[in-house]
Amino acid sequence: MNYTTNLLTTDLSNPVYTLSSVEVGHHLYWQVGSFQVHGQVLITSWIVIAIILSIAVLATRNLQTIPTGGQNFVEYVLEFIRDLARNQIGEEEYRPWVPFIGTLFLFIFVSNWSGALLPWRLIELPNGELAAPTNDINTTVALALLTSGAYFYAGLSKKGLSYFGKYIQPTPVLLPINILEDFTKPLSLSFRLFGNILADELVVAVLISLVPLVVPIPMMLLGLFTSAIQALIFATLAAAYIGESMEGHH
Repeated sequence: MNYTTNLLTTDLSNPVYTLSSVEVGHHLYWQVGSFQVHGQVLITSWIVIAIILSIAVLATRNLQTIPTGGQNFVEYVLEFIRDLARNQIGEEEYRPWVPFIGTLFLFIFVSNWSGALLPWRLIELPNGELAAPTNDINTTVALALLTSGAYFYAGLSKKGLSYFGKYIQPTPVLLPINILEDFTKPLSLSFRLFGNILADELVVAVLISLVPLVVPIPMMLLGLFTSAIQALIFATLAAAYIGESMEGHH
């Protein structure tokens, strides 16, 4: 599996710490202005987005009063996401957040399943290999930061500057802990998703190399189940954080 880790290392000739990059595996880099981006992650992300949009367009191009087939499936998914948002955010506030929660859930769900079902490695690249977008730490961190921005926006739009009063509740002594909590939320969201998806793909890859026929199949089925659970956990926690920022008593 390909992933990149940044470590702080000490330059023996300079007492000041310098930031260096330690790369595991190979990546397809694209130069965008002064930035380098992982091309394979963008490719698979666009494919996932195209899959979601295609299903939505095909299922809703001929809407019926009594839904059938694809329309029935899409409406079931929408109702599931609405219930999730309603339960975590509350009856009065959940509606504006259904698109955001739904986008997170669907993108992570389809990304995770694409890593297990689509033969990404059959597509050859000049460098690196294709994999699920959530198999890259940059993707999961970006999703976690979007969630952090969303619950800050929700709290500030609902309460104004009084939102920051939560940091000294129930006592100002807890100010450092309450501030630290806002840093640990995106960290836990990003590393939980990345770690579970990476570990699942590593286990399946090792089993396929050792016992290529029978044993990996149950593990792949289990991987599909855990991938769906990870998407549900991420979306549920995102909705819960948004609801907490607006209500203040979850």
